[in-house]
Amino acid sequence: MKVVVVGGTGATGRLLLKQLLDRGAHVKAFVRAVDRVPAELREDPNLELIVANVLDLDDATLERQVEEVDAIASCLGHTLSFRGLFGPPRRLVRDSMARLAETVRKNSQGRAVKFVLMNTAGNHNPETDKPISLPQRIVLGLLRFLVPPHADNEEAADFLLHTIGTHDPAIEWVVVRPDGLFDEEEAADVVIEPSPTRSAIFDSGKTSRIQVAHFMAELITDPETWDTWKGTMPVIYHHDFS
Repeated sequence: MKVVVVGGTGATGRLLLKQLLDRGAHVKAFVRAVDRVPAELREDPNLELIVANVLDLDDATLERQVEEVDAIASCLGHTLSFRGLFGPPRRLVRDSMARLAETVRKNSQGRAVKFVLMNTAGNHNPETDKPISLPQRIVLGLLRFLVPPHADNEEAADFLLHTIGTHDPAIEWVVVRPDGLFDEEEAADVVIEPSPTRSAIFDSGKTSRIQVAHFMAELITDPETWDTWKGTMPVIYHHDFS
């Protein structure tokens, strides 16, 4: 299995690389710098590191990188700095997903490529989630206006949900929505729900990064897990916070 990972040097992205390699996948990872990938992973012959930004590559180069790929996973996020939060590209995640989708569609081999997007439980899915309260709508509206990465996450998920939809012959997708990320050594039990069971603003849960990476890798490599969740936006909680 061939998998492309974007955002492979982030806190969750590095864990996803290991999860995929442990499952025997051949992984191409777009990274900011090689030395940000753990040394033990760099030594794996099934890992190919590409020091580049998807948005900066010319069409021909990007086409070669995603040729015959089975899945594309995004752990992209904005760096926690003033420039990272408010500087360009303001729509890093959304534009990267759109560019990769355009390339996959253009070079479709008659089979669907899996897209797995790490997102956030703070992103509301209007098609399946319960209506949110007025106070939460107000807070989310402020976040959308004041914190560009939140709007970017919303637009990235909306691109898959509405622009790609669930009947595209070249692309299938899952948007994974963790809540309150934290670090944990081993993947513990999780609760996976089709929509939030608590308010991400006023009653947030917790999800460890390794649990997110584990679930994303299962989606990519296990057909039964994929068939269960494709075309949806599941929310993942640590079992103590479900």
